[in-house]
Amino acid sequence: TMPSIFSYQSAEVDWCEGNFERSTVIAEYYNTVSISNVSFFVLSPALLYLNRQYCQQRALPLYFLSLLLVGIFSMYFHMTLSYMGQLLDELSILWTLAVAYSFWYPRVYFPRCIKTRKHFFWLSGVTTVISTLMSFIKPAFNAYALNCIAFHLLYLTWCELKKCNDKRVHRMAAVMVMWWVLAISSWISDRWLCGLWQAINFPYFHSFWHVLIAMSLLYCCPLVIYFDVTYEMPSFKPKLRYWPSDSWPVVVPYVALEEPHKRC
Repeated sequence: TMPSIFSYQSAEVDWCEGNFERSTVIAEYYNTVSISNVSFFVLSPALLYLNRQYCQQRALPLYFLSLLLVGIFSMYFHMTLSYMGQLLDELSILWTLAVAYSFWYPRVYFPRCIKTRKHFFWLSGVTTVISTLMSFIKPAFNAYALNCIAFHLLYLTWCELKKCNDKRVHRMAAVMVMWWVLAISSWISDRWLCGLWQAINFPYFHSFWHVLIAMSLLYCCPLVIYFDVTYEMPSFKPKLRYWPSDSWPVVVPYVALEEPHKRC
């Protein structure tokens, strides 16, 4: 008989970490309750607090995105390895990307047939609904498709950096890419080299993926905010800053809004 979509280990994907080795109710312990998923719970409140000036101007998209970034569905998936958990995890990423594109995709890159942000909302919504329905056909393929979207984001970043002379922004983009390369390398290693990692008893690269992609997002989100202020808030000047201080070896970037420009 066909297993229930909520049943443990009914998912099409099983990561390299051994199942139920440290708990009788948690399939993949380190992917579920360790620092790997805790990093997502820290990410959302940190983004909201540090970018609170921007949040006052654009509260809706930032609060919505922070809610999606919490990582609850990821924890549920790795705890149960259920088919429903797999879909919820992957679809939450898809809808997070949809929200980000809908609110923050620069108007200068809109297709010629799209004239307003409202029209782009509809295009993004229809595309996301179709993608959501298609994701049920072969869920194991979803993760590869979602990771490929990163290449378009990297291309957009490159296009924007060509217009930007702020060295801090270029440095932040470079750090973001560094974390992303480490993250995607960990993800691919866990999928394709699992036999090797199990042979040396170190099958934890998917846990590294969670931490490293969270670090990449910690730099990506302020970068998106910086460019959004540049495009959509001409009365403000975005200023890239670091918490707790520029002089600290480990810092968290955020965007401050300088006083409105004086008008002639």
